[in-house]
Parts: sequence; structure tokens; C-alpha cells
Amino acid sequence: MSAIDALLAQARRELGQRVDPREAAAVQEAGGLLVDIRYAELRERDGTVPGALIVERNELEWRLDPTGEHRAPEATHHDLPVVVICNEGYASTLAALSLRQLGLHRATDLAGGFQAWRGAGLGVELGGELGGELGGGG
Repeated sequence: MSAIDALLAQARRELGQRVDPREAAAVQEAGGLLVDIRYAELRERDGTVPGALIVERNELEWRLDPTGEHRAPEATHHDLPVVVICNEGYASTLAALSLRQLGLHRATDLAGGFQAWRGAGLGVELGGELGGELGGGG
């Protein structure tokens, strides 16, 4: 096993339950925060999850630390449910664990990432338009 595979496996053990796309949608509907950490090229190519906070991976901890001076307005408290989304559910695991280490004890990630969200037929915003089951389009 490679070092990164071992690190990922350890991170997933520490995180415990990850969420599937429908569970992530339910977290958002209940007031939780979905955070898309994919880089711009992927967002432009594939679209975004409607209502997700877009935060580049290299800024994540600074933007989501509720006590930090550079926090996003949505990062209001440490009890906030946060679901981190990457493209396929690998980088998001490590990112969610980092948020846990900052005290966001309800942070987790979307198993399968954005590709799983899209594959589940959930809403995707493409250039300002919605598509998919929840978005009102095909």
C-alpha cells in the first residue's frame, strides 16, 4: 500500500461515516454547509452543486475556521454540519479531517465526490442554469 493510500485509509477511519449524495442534499436542506473544493477548471467543465460554498482547497481551513479573521460568512460556529466535496471523494476526505482538527466536529465528506452527486441525478448548476432532478431540468 502506498503512503497516500495508507493516509487516506486512516483519515476515513477517523472520519467515520461519510455521506452519500442524497444525505449531503439533506444536510444542506437542514441548514448545513456543502463546500466545493474542486479547482476552477473542473467547476467550469462539470458545473457546481447549487448553493454550495466554493472554496479552493488551499484556502479551506482559513475560510472555514469560525474563529479566524478570514472566515467565510457561512462559517458561523464549530457545530456547523459541513460536507466537503471534491471531484471523486479522495481529497475531500483529507480536507474534512483537517476541518475536524480545527474543531468543526461535524465535518465529513461526500463519498464519490461531485461525480457521485451528478450520477445520482441531483441538481447541477451549469453556467448559471440548473440541470438534473432537483434543478428542474432533465
